[in-house]
Amino acid sequence: MASPQSTKTGLNLPAGMNQTSLRLETFSSSFRGISSLSSPSKSTCSDRFIPCRSSSRLHAFDLQDKEPTTPVREGGNEAYSRLLKSELFGSDFASPCLSPAGGQGSASSPMSPCTNMLRFKTDRSNSSPSSPFSPSILGNDNGLSSDSSPPPKPPRKVPKTPHKVLDAPSLQDDFYLNVVDWSSQNVLAVGLGTCVYLWTASNSKVTKLCDLGPNDSVCSVQWTREGSYISIGTSHGQVQVWDGTQCKRVRTMGGHQTRTGVLAWNSRILSSGSRDRNILQHDIRVQSDYVSKLVGHKSEVCGLKWSHDDRELASGGNDNQLLVWNNHSQQPILKLTEHTAAVKAITWSPHQSSLLASGGGTADRCIRFWNTTNGHQLNSIDTGSQVCNLAWSKNVNEIVSTHGYSQNQIMLWKYPSMSKVATLTGHSMRVLYLATSPDGQTIVTGAGDETLRFWNVFPSVKMQTPVKDTGLWSLGRTQIR
Repeated sequence: MASPQSTKTGLNLPAGMNQTSLRLETFSSSFRGISSLSSPSKSTCSDRFIPCRSSSRLHAFDLQDKEPTTPVREGGNEAYSRLLKSELFGSDFASPCLSPAGGQGSASSPMSPCTNMLRFKTDRSNSSPSSPFSPSILGNDNGLSSDSSPPPKPPRKVPKTPHKVLDAPSLQDDFYLNVVDWSSQNVLAVGLGTCVYLWTASNSKVTKLCDLGPNDSVCSVQWTREGSYISIGTSHGQVQVWDGTQCKRVRTMGGHQTRTGVLAWNSRILSSGSRDRNILQHDIRVQSDYVSKLVGHKSEVCGLKWSHDDRELASGGNDNQLLVWNNHSQQPILKLTEHTAAVKAITWSPHQSSLLASGGGTADRCIRFWNTTNGHQLNSIDTGSQVCNLAWSKNVNEIVSTHGYSQNQIMLWKYPSMSKVATLTGHSMRVLYLATSPDGQTIVTGAGDETLRFWNVFPSVKMQTPVKDTGLWSLGRTQIR
């Protein structure tokens, strides 16, 4: 049954609220304004009206709750209650409310809010921040809390020392050669003088693949993508193909007039670059030595890399040019001439198509990034020393570069910010050779100091942490032959 006060005023008042606390005589004009918001068809207030407490302003009508008549039970979780109220009603629910006369009234009870009652919209300027303890959607208007953003990740730690060192006697100190490569079957091939040696990473077994004889020497080595066959470029201009498992020569192809210093496989074509300034395309399925010749460089070709989709071939030369070719033309589709020194270091991004990186020699010292779709240079970083090699990690979007004069360092970069992740030192001469393990975590570097050094620089795909050393990767120095 309705109370006498509610009958007299025509309002259904909540329990515990009387007409005196409502002060209708002070806010009659305000009440008429609020009443006008109701439906035109229903001029009287219904007891079915449910106000939105999250957008109300009790202090505007002095409807704040009084002190509870029943004391809080001793031992209750008051802190939890306050935190819950802060989440539901905003952090200012316990702040003092102002009386209509402009004076400060009594502080509102922690058991109820004192703002935004009977108001349909909340001022953004007055909206309270969400609780720092939870990213609840009940906090800010946009449902997001700036305090809920995850903390920045600490920089990844990269070991500063190699976990294994191999002696490599007769490893040549020649910038234009490429005599180290790591196969997808975890076998490292190294050209030492006139011989090629295979080092099996799983058991550290060393196998002598071939000896070219006293009148020849190894200038380049390159595994097929499957890792079963290896191609060898010689100082006489020949290209030999060997079965790495059986240690048998499969094919010998000519065509170059002088040494073959760089090789590159795609799925079916072997490309070779020479000091004679030409690039030959070999197809071991046909009888002829080569199927096409690419002419464009004006000096020795020392860098070759196929894109991961086999559509484009990038070549660098001692003429400071970076050329890009495709499968349909014997003329380069791009001529990039911004480098001011020999371009040996070339790598394609495994994460983004048509993204190419190249590095220049001593007079240039820059790593440059290119969009091969339109030929635009995207970025250029001065490394401070000769860029000998580049390799793009397939596990993370990072690049490793090896350098010569004057610091002989190995540098790890985060792309695209090009912030330095680590700088590794240890070689006493320029780091001319670089290869990556099949799991993408370890790199091997070779230098004129006749050593091969193994570094854990990239995280694994699943763990995103560097590889831990095992007994197999002891720090002891051994020989590769």
